[in-house]
Amino acid sequence: MINEIKMTAEQKMHKSLEALKNDLAKVRTGRAHVGLLDHVMVEYYGSMVAVNQVANVNLGDARTINVQPYEKNMIAKVEKAIRDSDLGLNPATNGDVIRVPMPMLTEERRRDLTKIVRTEGENAKVAIRNVRRDANDALKKLVKDKEASEDDERRAQDEVQKMTDKAVAEVDKLLQLKEADLMAV
Repeated sequence: MINEIKMTAEQKMHKSLEALKNDLAKVRTGRAHVGLLDHVMVEYYGSMVAVNQVANVNLGDARTINVQPYEKNMIAKVEKAIRDSDLGLNPATNGDVIRVPMPMLTEERRRDLTKIVRTEGENAKVAIRNVRRDANDALKKLVKDKEASEDDERRAQDEVQKMTDKAVAEVDKLLQLKEADLMAV
């Protein structure tokens, strides 16, 4: 029973870290990367789908993403979806290829993005701490129901705390890497 609680806590902490990685990938640095457009949705025959489902997305160079829709009638829709997204990009169509240049980031914008990154990191830490709290509550319930001894509970809480410390350290490391990436000119 205690092992199940620890396993569940570890899995939830891992999911929180993965969610943070995905959120950080969406924060745009000066360089282009194809994952930037993953969450941009476009209407395709009545349903909303990701751009990478209706087009080939690849890098033209370090500062340009090339998007080539599989169908000619999707060019205008994909271009509009990219323009209307919250990324602040300005795509340009060149024949059947949409070129998405990455604008240079100003110092002020870099600082704003750093604040956003720190907020995302703090949210991840809160999620991890909530997992710890839930696991500790479950352990206390086991003791209360006489399904585990207090010694076992204390040992398990120490292990949960170590998992929490490790996950928080990983969050700090991810934030440090992303901030360095953002502030690099």
